[in-house]
Amino acid sequence: MSIKKKFGLGLASAALGLSLIGGGTYAFFSDTEVTHNTFAAGTLDLSVDPGMLVNLKDLKPGDTMVRDFKLANKGSLKIKDVKLKTDYTVIDVKGDNGAADFGKHIMVRFLWNWDKENEPIFETTLADLKAMSPDLVQKSILDPFFKKNSGLEPGAVNDLWVQFDFLDNGQDQNIFQGDTLKLDWTFIASQMAGDAK
Repeated sequence: MSIKKKFGLGLASAALGLSLIGGGTYAFFSDTEVTHNTFAAGTLDLSVDPGMLVNLKDLKPGDTMVRDFKLANKGSLKIKDVKLKTDYTVIDVKGDNGAADFGKHIMVRFLWNWDKENEPIFETTLADLKAMSPDLVQKSILDPFFKKNSGLEPGAVNDLWVQFDFLDNGQDQNIFQGDTLKLDWTFIASQMAGDAK
């Protein structure tokens, strides 16, 4: 065998050895596992029934209107509180109200949340209620279990009664004749605090 052939065979053997060594560094046991995880967010779904509580005409001072409505949790998460936001506009037909606010002459008495209280929740005028955000599903703080019983569990329904009074202040209220007060109530539900899962 010539030196060239020996040298060529030596090179080929060396290359084969290197390829076996290089390939051997990538030869190892392995195992793979895959976990399938789900993060499904719950739902907060507050329902109010009926959608319109009051639609009255021909009101006069001294009139009283009692209405009932239901707050229902149709979601999958517990509702911590339901805050009531009040807004209204007055349509002054004759333009003679001046600084008088029709909302100051409408008293709102939340008589009951039959599922939380055994006494009236509170009462105030529409004008004052506009600056408040009362929680309509809070258990009375006089009850030792008020935190536990406050809010709305999924599937729970609270029955509430409200009374509206057109206050008769014993004075001339003629400036409100023919006027219309359009009331918007927004019920804002909030979730409970997060938990360790």
